[in-house]
Amino acid sequence: MKPERKSQSPQWVAFSVVTVLYLLFLFWVGSWWGLLVLPFIFDLYITHKINWGWWRTSPNSLVRFAMSWVDAIVFALVAIYFINQFFFQNFVIPSSSLEKTLLTGDYLLVSKVSYGPRIPNTPLTMPLTQHNLPAILGGGKSYIEWPKWDYRRVKGLGQVEVGDIVVFNYPSGDTVATNFPNQDFYNMVYTTGAQVLGVDEPSASLSPERQRETYSLIYAAGRSVLGKESAVGEIISRPVDRRENYVKRCVGKAGQTLQIKNNRIYLDGKPQADPENVQYVHSVRFKQPPTVDFLKENRITVEDLSRNSEGLFSMPLTQSVKNKLKSLPELGEVVAKEPSYGQWLFPLNMAKNWTVSDYGPVWIPKKGAKIALNLSNLPIYERCIAVYENNRLEVRDAQIYINGKLAYEYTFKMDYFWMMGDNRDCSSDSRFWGFVPEDHIVGKPLFVWLSLDPDYGLFDGKIRWNRTFKWVADIK
Repeated sequence: MKPERKSQSPQWVAFSVVTVLYLLFLFWVGSWWGLLVLPFIFDLYITHKINWGWWRTSPNSLVRFAMSWVDAIVFALVAIYFINQFFFQNFVIPSSSLEKTLLTGDYLLVSKVSYGPRIPNTPLTMPLTQHNLPAILGGGKSYIEWPKWDYRRVKGLGQVEVGDIVVFNYPSGDTVATNFPNQDFYNMVYTTGAQVLGVDEPSASLSPERQRETYSLIYAAGRSVLGKESAVGEIISRPVDRRENYVKRCVGKAGQTLQIKNNRIYLDGKPQADPENVQYVHSVRFKQPPTVDFLKENRITVEDLSRNSEGLFSMPLTQSVKNKLKSLPELGEVVAKEPSYGQWLFPLNMAKNWTVSDYGPVWIPKKGAKIALNLSNLPIYERCIAVYENNRLEVRDAQIYINGKLAYEYTFKMDYFWMMGDNRDCSSDSRFWGFVPEDHIVGKPLFVWLSLDPDYGLFDGKIRWNRTFKWVADIK
């Protein structure tokens, strides 16, 4: 009997270690439904009542071969799903909005533990996909919307702070036109409606009541056009965790009042230091077209380079690149900073004299904070109340109703953040689509594990070796 107990002891040790780790995980995520799995773990290590590896003893060699692959693939998919959901996820920078800090083509390892992983809204999803299956698998949704779980976040190592680079789900991506998946649907509706009616944005001199009426007409006109499936494809909705992933820098957090004056960000009236690599679009006159080496050396992408009818190049420049051009008059000169964009900024249904360089002020909602509601500030917080916090909001006879009750104030249920890119004039950010709710926060980028330059070939400098395995916090 003693030798038998000795032979069994490694299995008990393995079972004990796995069980302790599993129980610690359940305690961390706060989900005790997982206890239902314990009998299966016990059987896998100790009792062996279930023949988990039945295919290994099959007389059919084809069955053994096929099932060995199925077993390996299922294990890999489950492991990847588990790691991606609770610990780390890969993310690739799709645009130049954070250049020169993060570059288009940077592949990031994103930590979900930094801010705490979310319990998934849609737990039944194909690993390694965001919302659509690969074309090779037929396309279509990569997730099943039932069951759908409410937002809950597991405790993490910290909170989102001003200055953090953050990966999050695109807030305005709740509705998407499938033929234009990379365009903001609501911006499309308003701009289309204005075009159909032949009007510009309403004047800020209009009363709040009149503004709301005018914007409602513009929205209805645009929605009527975009509602025709043949024009923009199917219009679909996506749950929070299935919306596109974006990456920006947090420049304002819950409870702060943000304002931009002459490109400088102010929080609660105090000016904030710009990121080292912040850049703005300038007009540049080159005496000869900029060389590939010049663009590569100064990390100027083709995506952000254009030329106007006067022969001037439009490009984003950091202060250091501006200084370099000033020191090289034989190469060219910086003519001027280009005018700031000021059309259809957030909130889309409020008339304002704001631009991307002179914006606000706006107060960023904080969980538990109460604000007085009126038609003047409703456009700023309407989406938070109705979409992100799932209330039925109506305006009848110039009165605000929330869930059928007359409302003069509102208490927020979540914290919100203001996100912007370092490439300030080439960034689709909170200035265009507003606040980022806490339930949209995905994680914090840790390091660049691969960087591919989309403007160059594989044997012509495509791999940026100097960025490989570089910590994001160390990128200057």
